[in-house]
Amino acid sequence: MSFDFQGRVVAVSGAAIGFGRAICEAFVAAGARVHGCDIRAADLRATADELGVVGEEVDLTDRSAAASWIASVETSAGQAIDVLVNNAGGVAGQSSRLLEEVSDADWDAVIAVNLGATMALSRAAAPAMKAAGRGAIVNIGSGAALQASLTGVQAYCAAKHAVLGLTRQLAQELGPHGVRVNCVAPGFVQTNEATARQWASYSPDRQRAMVEAIPLRRLGAPQDIAMATLFLASDEASFITGQILSVNGGR
Repeated sequence: MSFDFQGRVVAVSGAAIGFGRAICEAFVAAGARVHGCDIRAADLRATADELGVVGEEVDLTDRSAAASWIASVETSAGQAIDVLVNNAGGVAGQSSRLLEEVSDADWDAVIAVNLGATMALSRAAAPAMKAAGRGAIVNIGSGAALQASLTGVQAYCAAKHAVLGLTRQLAQELGPHGVRVNCVAPGFVQTNEATARQWASYSPDRQRAMVEAIPLRRLGAPQDIAMATLFLASDEASFITGQILSVNGGR
């Protein structure tokens, strides 16, 4: 199956590396006009230059900055955004600790970049999508939306559960306006320094056990997540909303 997004306007958060970059590349290949934002300025410039993406450095923990980015994309495109991919997230550099050792600041940082940014970007994009009578929002969640997180980071697991709840609520609210909202839940994929460190922290036996617990006997790749995102954003998924699609090799 090939996807046709010729001329459509796509906005991707967390676009510089990992899932975000792969998602941008896939949409560009499908003919879309892609805008991406990220806090990693140098990596974003490289992605923009190499893929032909319109990039903008944005700190999405600042909700007003998030809204301003959506407005700038709409102004540049001269129309509503056709597809919003809420990909920005992660553990904010944190690792597993006992709950009593987690500070308020560390908790808030993870919630802000995962849940707060998803809400702020969706809130900003929704009015123009509703007015246009069409649109698709795809939230990049996690297997941690359905069970405890391999990261051991409490705020990350809580935030991804909340992103799934937000997905379902917005699907109900925006559906009557022709706007679909879905979620992709990746399994374990090495996408950046944090996930590479996480994988390296496991013993060879645990690594082998994790792979053997996956029926397809391999870890995922960013491209696997990108193609699932394209599907949920595409016309082929026009009657799918409020769903979570696990992309985890059957684990």
